[in-house]
Order: sequence, then C-alpha cells, then structure tokens
Amino acid sequence: MFPLQRGRRLRVNESIRSLVRETSLSPADFMFPMFITEGENYQSEIPSMPGIFRRSIDLTVKEVKEIYALGIRAVNIYVKVDESLKDNTGKEAWNPNGLMQQAIKAIKTACPEMIVMPDVALDPYSIYGHDGIIENGDIANDATNEALVKMAVSHAQAGADFVAPSDMMDGRVLRLRQGLDAAGFPNVGIMSYSAKYASAFYGPFRDALDSAPREADVEVPKDKKTYQMDYANRIEAVKEALMDVEEGADMVMVKPGIAYLDIVREVKNAVNVPVTVFHVSGEYAMIKAASERGWLDHDKIMMEQLMCIKRAGASLISTYFAKEAAILLKK
Repeated sequence: MFPLQRGRRLRVNESIRSLVRETSLSPADFMFPMFITEGENYQSEIPSMPGIFRRSIDLTVKEVKEIYALGIRAVNIYVKVDESLKDNTGKEAWNPNGLMQQAIKAIKTACPEMIVMPDVALDPYSIYGHDGIIENGDIANDATNEALVKMAVSHAQAGADFVAPSDMMDGRVLRLRQGLDAAGFPNVGIMSYSAKYASAFYGPFRDALDSAPREADVEVPKDKKTYQMDYANRIEAVKEALMDVEEGADMVMVKPGIAYLDIVREVKNAVNVPVTVFHVSGEYAMIKAASERGWLDHDKIMMEQLMCIKRAGASLISTYFAKEAAILLKK
C-alpha cells in the first residue's frame, strides 16, 4: 500500500507528462538578437557564435520575415559602427540617417507587426568601448543620460516599438521616459536592462560589435564594473529592478541567463511587470562548442536551458537560439 502518493504515476508516458507539465515554450516566448552592419547583400558569420551573422539591412529584413513566419514576434537589434564614426560623445547614436535608424525603418516597413527593440547604449559608438561618455577618467552618468535620451528619441522617430537601455546608468529610465513623452512618444515602451551583471559571458557579443573597453591615451576605466553589477550580489538586483519600474520601465531584464536563474526568480517575485531574460552570447557559444565536439546533444540542451529560463520566471527570452528553437517547436 505504501506510499499512497506515487509521483511516478504522472511520469508513465509522454502523454501523461504533457498533461501535467507546468511550463511550456512557444516561439512567441523568444526575442532574436540581431547584428546589423553596413553594405548590401552582405553577411559575415561571427567566429565565436556559429550560426549568428552580422548582416546588411537588406539581409536583416529577409531574416526578420523568416523568423516572423516561425512565430517570433520581437527582435533586439545592435549595429556594428564604422570606426570613423566613433568618438567620446557617441553622437552617431542619434544620427537620424544612422545605421540603426535606417535598420529600424526598414524592418518596420517590411514587417510592421514585428516588435523592434533597439539597443540603447553608447559602447558601439564609443572610441573607448564604454557604455557612456568619459570625463576625468570615469563614466559621466548624467551627461551619458542626456545622450541616451537623444538616442532613444531618434529610435522612436524611426519607428521603434520599445527602447532597450543596456547601459546601467543611474536614473536613465526616468530620463528616457521623460524624454520620449516630451518628444511625443508616450506609447514607445522601455525594456530596461535592470540587473545587468559585469559578466565574462559577454565575450562573443563584444567580438561581434567590437565594443569591449579599449586602452586609450587618456585615463579610462579598464572594465565595466563601475556601472554593471557585481555578480556576487542578489539583493541589489531586486533593488535595481524596483527602481526601474518606479521610474517607468515597462519591462525589466536580467542578464545573463542560465547562471543567474536565482536572480530571475527573485526579480519575478518582486516586480509587477514582465521580466525578460537574456540568454547571452557566452552561454550560446558554450553549447555550440560542446555540441560540435559531441559532448552534448545540441537540441536537447538548447531546449532544456530555454525551458529552465522560462520556468524561473521569464516572460520573454532574448536568445540567439530563437530561430533554431522555433523551428524545433514547429515540428
């Protein structure tokens, strides 16, 4: 007779397991990060991210149409800026004819229902590879916020649905909300990178955009630890997320993903807005490398990690696996 409760009864076969499954995935759970570069009919694979490309706008639009047909409804876009356009002010970031602005317009024209969330940070435009303006050897928080507002408004003017500040400056969500509203864009949302950690998992991403901090002939921070979060901290992540919600964030993000699922759950329990999780480039690259060597089953580990992120509390998962996972889910 003992035990009366037998958990294995609910695991007898796949039909029963699917009936009682607590978490599910669909293509609509994913946002696809995309890298855009100058040129026409051009794409270049990122060596540390097999299967991920820098694409010209025309090929980006083609890819956007393909993933929309798979059920993916959001893209997070980044641009690879020519070195000649970089400086310490980041002024190219709000050029109305800049690469980002052209890309937003092209995507929204070709696929109006796709939700476009451009990255808001100065590192792709900075001669120093930092997310903000350098003054006296440090990141000038408030001057950077002023630049970010110009950048976000230019994205809204180009047709962005949300802006996605990834810079981690203090008070930038409030400044962005005020700036967007004043410019006549009250319905453009803010997806804030609220708990973005100073992580070594970002290496392949920085290769893709050439956005790592650089040595310079002036004093600059050697890394991003004065603004990105210390990965030893948990309570601070909840504090940052709550502050961003109070300042007007419509969604908050935890980044990275798999190594930070405890933070995802803490933030999910604390806020009343959707939580996005970024399954980052290093996490992607590790799966690709291990599966290429036959050490892991690629599709199984991909889906397991995505399911675990969703189970931890993600409303939306920004992942380089979005297209592959969506194809698998369609089968």
